[in-house]
Order: sequence, then structure tokens, then C-alpha cells
Amino acid sequence: MYNRDMTIDLILTNGNIYTLDSTRPRAKAMAFAYGRVVAFDDDALALRTKQTQVIDLQGRTVIPGLIDHHIHFTAWAASLKRVNLEGALSLEQAVERVEARAKTTKPGEWIIGLGWNQLDWTTPTFPTKAPLDAVAPNNPIVLDRKDGHSIWVNSSALRAANITRDTPNPDGGVIDRDATGEPTGILRDNAMDLLEGKRGFDAEALSEDDLLHAIQQAHKLGLTGIHNVEGADSLRLFQRLRAQDKLTLRVTHMIPASNLEHAMALGVCGGLGDEWLRIGGIKMFADGSLGSQTAWMLQSFEGQPGNCGIATTPIQEVERPARMAASAGMMVCTHAIGDRANREVLNVYEKLRREGFTTPLRIEHAQHLDREDVPRFAALSVIASMQPIHCTSDYNMTDALLGQRGRFTYAFKSLLDSGASLAFGSDCPVETLDPWVGIHAAVTRERANGEPRGGWHPEEKLSVAEAASAYGSRLSVGEVGDCVVLSQNIFEVAPKELLNTRVDYTIVGGQVVYSSMAEN
Repeated sequence: MYNRDMTIDLILTNGNIYTLDSTRPRAKAMAFAYGRVVAFDDDALALRTKQTQVIDLQGRTVIPGLIDHHIHFTAWAASLKRVNLEGALSLEQAVERVEARAKTTKPGEWIIGLGWNQLDWTTPTFPTKAPLDAVAPNNPIVLDRKDGHSIWVNSSALRAANITRDTPNPDGGVIDRDATGEPTGILRDNAMDLLEGKRGFDAEALSEDDLLHAIQQAHKLGLTGIHNVEGADSLRLFQRLRAQDKLTLRVTHMIPASNLEHAMALGVCGGLGDEWLRIGGIKMFADGSLGSQTAWMLQSFEGQPGNCGIATTPIQEVERPARMAASAGMMVCTHAIGDRANREVLNVYEKLRREGFTTPLRIEHAQHLDREDVPRFAALSVIASMQPIHCTSDYNMTDALLGQRGRFTYAFKSLLDSGASLAFGSDCPVETLDPWVGIHAAVTRERANGEPRGGWHPEEKLSVAEAASAYGSRLSVGEVGDCVVLSQNIFEVAPKELLNTRVDYTIVGGQVVYSSMAEN
């Protein structure tokens, strides 16, 4: 890889480097040039020149840079300014936060929030518009549920969207109604589209500084790359940073399936772009979510005879764009939560494989599986794109809604042992951006407080190496120079200590993009 004309930009010395590459699993030194790893150990040290930056790691642990394989990045950046209902333990607490924002908001201005979860409340029932009307009668209010598959709105927002008792449920969506037929203030899945873009998130409204700040926060957590599942406005924002050579986070962008035909008409194919920003594939939905009780299930939810969730997209409308994308060499990423949704998507993917398509195929979330479908992921070379933090967030809800059928929910180990590939992410802003929370969840299957003791379905726990590998790539000669220097050896500490991991350096393309030393 190295030649005598190459300028060595950075050498890490005296390190405890885990490459996650079986051909060279460990190293003590590593050299970078032109954004790539060029040598290890003595070969790396021999390349030092007077111009080379050298960092003595003093024995610190290094791992490959972490990649969040499923994130709504600009939505998260925007959420930093929205009403945050995460952690509210009652309806009253949630409403108090909205009321506080209303006091500083002009009449007629929209109030946007996110993160509520009625299952965390003292009375775990879906809320209505009435308490919001009481605290902000002159402001339309839109509050995303934690999972992003339901919204809680007030009467002013319903009026702005012309949603009345006569408005029919759209295909793949539900308008909750009271006994008289009046909308209660909850819109589920495709019914949320009735607001016609009035949900408050506008990527174009983000400033360049807002996005750069969010990227720096990602680097602080050890993230060097993301797979972004957002729309055209977000792609434009990242393109602006790339054009100015300001993009330090590697972005693989997924096109919404609704935009696929337009993209293909322009000749867009998978992989368009460069190592910093490229088109990865398409993203579409097969069903809703468990928390909103719209996951598409093979059997009814516990205590809800006849309610098997919602197919938010007719399965033939999953197959058609999947085949189109595969023909253009694009990765196909389909959201599937329920066991019926996962089975139907696997059936579509099986057709594509029989037709000879070799493009990467992913199921986003792959949460609730029937035992018979677990080995199909490996057999069809389907990637399970999962978010470990969902496991510990949702286990009580899963037990309540699925009972014993929850055994193959978040089946990390079963999938991995069957030969399937795992790609971990956060689904941020649905969950925290912090990958260490996700790694801890995958390894312990416990919350930070140790519940449930011993882990939920502990047979599905992963090792630290398995979990870290699902978040990243590997360090080898010729690969991109992305790595993270850690405050502790995550492979040797007690699993509960994973949450105490801090990042000392984040290196992307052989350049230090974050240093904890610079903050002190």
C-alpha cells in the first residue's frame, strides 16, 4: 500500500488496537495516509517523518469507527430545538412541558414535540386532544410518539389539516375516534400524512451551523458514518457541506421509495457519489410499530382479538419498487416490525433472489420474527438492520402485547448464529444517538438500572466483539482510516461498565475530527 512518495499524515503509537479483521486482529501502531490505513506496527513506525502527526495512545484501546446504520440525522438535529417529551412519567408531566413552550410561543405558531410514550405513564392509555386544547388553544400542536408511528395533536392542528368526523381513514392509517365519531387527537401511521407536511420538521430550516454542531456531537460519541433514512431536503444539506469540503461524517443516503421513479428517470444508480456522500438505496415501509399497535402480526395482539396491526403498504407495492431498485443496483431497505410483515418482505426478497438479483437486501428493524423465518435471513443473504436499544426500551411492552410470542423478538444471537449479517443503528431521534447505549443493550439485554435482572431473553445476548462489529467495519491496510480511541478497554470491562465508555479521539479519513483533550 505504501510508496516512498506518500505523505504519512498520522501515526498512532503505543495503542491497544482491535482491528476486527480476522487476518490481523490486534496491533500496537497504525499509520494513515491519504485518508486510508497504510501500515501497522513496525511498518507503521518506520514511516514517520518530521511532518507526521504522532499520537501516543498510552495503551488506550482503539476500535474501527462506528457506523449508525439506521438514523434520521437531520430530524435529530432539528429535534434539539423541539419540545422533548422523553422521560415524562404521566400525561400531566407531558402536558406541563407543552404548556411551558406555549407560554413563549406566539398565537398561531405551531408547537412541535416528540418522544412521548403512553406506556411509561402512570395511566398507560393513548392521550386525547383535550389537555392540549386546555394549555394552548391558539396554537396548533403536533407531538410525535416515541416510535414515530403515531402523533398526538390538538383541535387547532386538526382544523388546520381539515380533519373532521367525516374524514375517512386513509389506506394504511387510522384516525382514532371517540364514541360519537369525533377524532380524539391521535393519528396513526399513514393518517399522519393528512397533516400534509405540517409536522414541524423541515430540513431546509436547519442552518449549516446546526448540522455541523450535530455532526460534532456524533463524532463525540465515536460515530464516523451513518446510513441516513430521510428525504431530498436532507440530501441537499449534506451535499452543501460536501461541496465545501466540510463533511467529516460519511453519509450513505437512502431514497424514499416515493422518489424512486424520479431518481431512476435521472439515471441514479446505487453507489452514486463518493466515500463521503453516496446514494445507498431505497427505504420503504411494510407496517407500523408495536408501540402504536400497528405492527403487522401473524396473530392478534394479546387481549385484542382481531387486531393484527396494519400493512401500511400493500405487499405488491413493496415488491414493485424493490425490483426497480434492484435493477438499478440499489440496496433495498424495507421497514418490517411484525412477524407477518417480516415474512411477507422475506417472500418478496426470495423472489428477487430467484430472479438473479444480487443487490444488498435489508430488513429495517426485523423486530418480531416467527421461529421459521429466522434462518431465511442467511439463506437469502438478507441483512438484519436492527437497533439494540429498542430491545431494552420495549421489552415490557413486548411481553404485554405478544406474550410468549416475544421469544424471537430482537433475536440478535439467533440471527447471527444462523449466518445472518447484523447492521446495528439507533433509529435516532426515536432513541438516543449514543452507540454505547446500543452496545450495552445488545450485550446485556438490560436497561441501565439492571432491569430485567440477567437480561430479557438472555440467550439472545451478544459478545462485545459481535456487537461492535455490527456497528462498524474493520481496520486493515487499504481501508478507510476511520477509528475511535476509547477511555477503557470495552473487551475486558464488566458488561455494565460499557455505559461508562467515553471517546478520547475520533479519527475519520486519517484526520482527528474530535478530541476530548480539546474540550478540557
